[in-house]
Amino acid sequence: MEDGFAFVDELVPGIRWDAKYATWDNFTGKPVDGYLANRIVGTTALCAALDEARAKAATEGFGLLLWDGYRPQRAVDRFLRWSTEPEDGRTKRRHYPNIDRTEMFDRGYVAARSGHSRGSTVDLTLYHLDTDELARMGGDHDLMDPISHHGAPGTAAVEARNRQVLRSIMEDCGFLAYEREWWHYTLRDEPHPDTYFDFPVG
Repeated sequence: MEDGFAFVDELVPGIRWDAKYATWDNFTGKPVDGYLANRIVGTTALCAALDEARAKAATEGFGLLLWDGYRPQRAVDRFLRWSTEPEDGRTKRRHYPNIDRTEMFDRGYVAARSGHSRGSTVDLTLYHLDTDELARMGGDHDLMDPISHHGAPGTAAVEARNRQVLRSIMEDCGFLAYEREWWHYTLRDEPHPDTYFDFPVG
């Protein structure tokens, strides 16, 4: 692992995670290149900000569940190749029901040069501390559809409120939201704004 990076769970006590791209539960339908373990990696600056966010979320009755952090460039390259492969329909209904997989990049849902590869971007959601149940957000991780945008019409009141709670927590702790994905946040003062890393997670 590069200097200045760490497994998030080692620096943020009580954080939960499910590294989707290390599993079969992601839009490609199989584990992605570069993810050798179901762990979340990030810069130590990201970890410090997430620890602050975790504490702030707890005051609202929520915990944080992470889906992705640092993403090796080889994983992004795999996304690019996958987008050109023939459609098999296995993940379309859940992840990109209203677009072709070739449109993911043009529509801003996947990037050829991802902020995740700089190590200070995270995909996450809230869960209720008292029940361990995920908070209703009006769409799952990597649902590439306008319903995932911040302020999207069609979300129920409780879903819109939960999205706003997450956004408020993250922005108060130094993160910037991405308007097309309610789950995606980048550290405002990221330590490697121009460097795209490719070491594996694991």
